[in-house]
Amino acid sequence: MSEVRASSPIKNRISNVFIPVRNIENARDWYCKLLGVAPDGDILFGHLYALPMDGTSLVLDQMPMWGGNEPGGPPTYQTPAFMFQTENIQASYEFMKNNEVELVTEIQNEQWFAFRDPDGNLLMVCK
Repeated sequence: MSEVRASSPIKNRISNVFIPVRNIENARDWYCKLLGVAPDGDILFGHLYALPMDGTSLVLDQMPMWGGNEPGGPPTYQTPAFMFQTENIQASYEFMKNNEVELVTEIQNEQWFAFRDPDGNLLMVCK
């Protein structure tokens, strides 16, 4: 038997994922290279950059309200908050290795691996 969902004004869809970064220009260039997209678009309000993505948007943010103005910058992801998709996990792993990305794991179960961005955020690529 299924439960009746209570009425809510909040949609069951994620529109944006924010990644805390220390230098918005460096982060923009790194992620654009990682994803094979041009660094088009503006840096908004001096601290936000929306990456051109298919599906859920990815927003790089220096997060001045959430620790970005502190000497160490905003807190980073210490556990992966989301995953990038791939059809070829081996080619993705080799791409990261060839681009000197900090790999945290080898390919696990022929399905995924973890890596860190230049700001230390722990992220994943999954098949």
